[in-house]
Amino acid sequence: MYFIKNIQKVLKDNIREYGMFIALFFIMAIFTVATKGIFISSRNISNLLNQTGYIAVLAVGMTLVIVIRHIDLSVGFLAGFLGALAAIGLTAWRLPVYVVIPMVLFFGVIAGFITAFMVARLGIPAFVASLAGWLIYRGALLLVTLKTGTIIIRDAVFNAIGNGYIPDFPDLGFLPGIHKVTLLLGLIAIILFVTNEIKNRKTKQSYGFEVMPIDMFIASTIFVSALISGVTWVLAGYNGLSWTVVIILIVVAVYHFVTTETVLGRYIYAVGGNPEAAELSGIDVKKIIFTVFGSMGMLTALSGILFASRLQSATTTAGNLFELDAIAAAYVGGVSAAGGVGKVTGSIIGALVMTSLTSGMNLMGIDISSQYIARGAVLAAAVIFDVTTRSRGK
Repeated sequence: MYFIKNIQKVLKDNIREYGMFIALFFIMAIFTVATKGIFISSRNISNLLNQTGYIAVLAVGMTLVIVIRHIDLSVGFLAGFLGALAAIGLTAWRLPVYVVIPMVLFFGVIAGFITAFMVARLGIPAFVASLAGWLIYRGALLLVTLKTGTIIIRDAVFNAIGNGYIPDFPDLGFLPGIHKVTLLLGLIAIILFVTNEIKNRKTKQSYGFEVMPIDMFIASTIFVSALISGVTWVLAGYNGLSWTVVIILIVVAVYHFVTTETVLGRYIYAVGGNPEAAELSGIDVKKIIFTVFGSMGMLTALSGILFASRLQSATTTAGNLFELDAIAAAYVGGVSAAGGVGKVTGSIIGALVMTSLTSGMNLMGIDISSQYIARGAVLAAAVIFDVTTRSRGK
């Protein structure tokens, strides 16, 4: 009985953080039953994560943009245009991959700075500034693909980014058909997670902060460890970790560290919480806007690279509706429409929720019109949830 009360208290106090995980769990459980286990198969989960990649990195950047009370509608076709630029660099200009990728990322940062300049220096609303970018990059994408329509990418290294998997140990008869390196990485992830959780708990206790009851702490640590183990085992059953997943994990780890452990991260949330108060406290709000939009541009370029690599080509429709998927993933992941609230880890869960809906409904043969309605309903529910929890002071 005491344990049940602790569960209720923890869920009530952390409903914004845990709600998205609960939603993802139920969505995956429903589709697993409805598809007779096909949804949770190693092949489908691997494909699901690879399909999530280009939206997930966009959602991370969009989360920070929304946190500072702005929006960026240009990221969809900017991703498509920069993906096409990468394709042109590899095919027409004959540039090596190690030159093309940094070049495209650099152009992404510049594009982000241009939007930030209009917002921070000229005072143009981000909606209007990024809408102008949406139109410009849409035209630019059509322009660079005007002659061929589709630019085929034949570079094996570049295409491996979106389609390849990390190498494995030689097969010596131990666990045949299972990707051993993925299992090893999963074990390391569990050890690091448990160690970090214990460390954080001790740190909070040393400063006199409130911590989770010990029984709930043990239960939550075991649950997350079991979840990591399950995902690792499923992925190990089909080629192991893909390079796309590795890139997502690196992006999330870096941005999670920046937003939670650095002064820059505190400044970003301070600006989102109250820009005027942040300005009065000595924070350069315009500099933060440039940083966040520049970061958004870089992640947009990475998204374009992942998408072009996965398709092994650049097309005239690349990037269509990416911005709406990224915004939806950010909101479903817990970012607040009022600004100042949201985690990059939540945006990844939000991206998984939206992609899982699409994947599950495709496996069930549900028509595209119903899919859009279902995804819209989930987004509306996420925003209603945000408004409700804020009104209750959560």
